[in-house]
Amino acid sequence: MGGSPNVTQPWISSIVGRDMAVDLGTANTVVYVRGRGIVLNEPSIVAINVRDGRPLAVGMEAKQMLGRTPAHIQAIRPLKDGVIADFDICEKMLRYFIQRVHQRRWAKPRIVICVPSGITGVEQRAVQEAAEYAGARKPAYIIEEPMAAAIGAGLPVHEPAGNMIVDIGGGTTEVAVISLGGIVASESVRIAGDEVDEAIIQWAKKEYSLALGERTAEQVKVELASAWPLKEELYAEIRGRDLVTGLPKTVVVSTAELRETIDEPVMAIIDAVKYTLDRTPPELAADMMEKGIVITGGGALLHGLDARIAAETGMPVFMADNPLFSVVLGSGQCLEQFDVLKQVLLSSQQQH
Repeated sequence: MGGSPNVTQPWISSIVGRDMAVDLGTANTVVYVRGRGIVLNEPSIVAINVRDGRPLAVGMEAKQMLGRTPAHIQAIRPLKDGVIADFDICEKMLRYFIQRVHQRRWAKPRIVICVPSGITGVEQRAVQEAAEYAGARKPAYIIEEPMAAAIGAGLPVHEPAGNMIVDIGGGTTEVAVISLGGIVASESVRIAGDEVDEAIIQWAKKEYSLALGERTAEQVKVELASAWPLKEELYAEIRGRDLVTGLPKTVVVSTAELRETIDEPVMAIIDAVKYTLDRTPPELAADMMEKGIVITGGGALLHGLDARIAAETGMPVFMADNPLFSVVLGSGQCLEQFDVLKQVLLSSQQQH
């Protein structure tokens, strides 16, 4: 087996597997592969056969089964409020996603995983272990979501100036002020898109005796819900099951009514922003009055949320260019420029 060792280099690196960044979200899991960009974006849902615990479907396929399964099949969301609620199923889901990206069984990619900034040490270990069991090279690197979101949104995180990012996901809202490559002040609340859906479900039940499924509530949120008065209020039909007769029923609702319904979770998000501003050093607060607040994450797409935050804080608010993918793009950038951005990853390793 003569020849210089560097001839085998590409072969070895292809076995070791390409580096990956995983945004393990409550609602969706997005995977970024170094040199290829985003390769996978699927709902964080696993359909399990209850009789033998086998996963039958993962991601999009499993989401279509939500609320439509026979008794022996259960569609499970392994993450709740940004943290792992069901370890085994989360590990199966991660393994499935890693294998979807890496066809080789023995690939051991370097992985960067995003976690909420309010996560405890135990929860953080659980995420790292799930990734390592699912086939990641040790150690699995961890990056805090607001930091990843800020890098992905193109904020100059390494400069000595205040950058405020508000990342509203499915399970958590992360607010952080970042300067010199570190988080100066942050707040992580477990109220986000899912709580807005839940508020819509409860309201339909109370006001109209109408039972709505998770998917319908999410659809209503996307199409009709708003955080700020619209130029023209709309009326729309929503369908569900009548809780009194048990038969299907359609009701007509207005966008104004829905806005009132979701006010509580929206206010909780705004309070987190205000609380973080309150704990920001005055020098950085002055920078942010000039540069404004950047909002990102799926929850940032709620109509009028930017206008509402701007009205409540008196600061300019901007939406990130690619709100759904800021977090994973930021983590991906850490892979592409590993030596430059390594300190961002290490800062979250120091708790051990």
